[in-house]
Amino acid sequence: MLYLWLKSLHIIAMIAWMAGMLYLPRLFVYHCDAEPGSKQSETFKVMERRLLKAIINPAMIATWIFGLWLAWEGGFFRSGWLHAKLALVLVMSGVHGWYVRLTRDFAHDRNRHSQKFYRYLNEVPTVLMILIVLLVVLKPF
Repeated sequence: MLYLWLKSLHIIAMIAWMAGMLYLPRLFVYHCDAEPGSKQSETFKVMERRLLKAIINPAMIATWIFGLWLAWEGGFFRSGWLHAKLALVLVMSGVHGWYVRLTRDFAHDRNRHSQKFYRYLNEVPTVLMILIVLLVVLKPF
């Protein structure tokens, strides 16, 4: 029964993490249009900071905790698919860290990228998520 609870909590945390990882770059896209120091820009700063601190960061931590616990309980640490999944989740965590830096840049009115950049950046978590889900469901190796 513990395994099913861990799996459920891992999936819930992962969904919350991915929702935030997909939404934050969309905020960046719109924030690019806001004049630095304007009311709109300041509103985006609050939204980005709260999304990161209240949803994305805790969800990432929970995803890692429940995922590693789940892998331990399931005895999956010898499985090749899990090694590949962990590598991709490390990449996703790196993207998360990059989002933290970009959020700080916006907070200090130091954005150096265009809307187009953030539109493309928004696809990175999507591709990683697809690959991770395929590894978990198909367990190809």
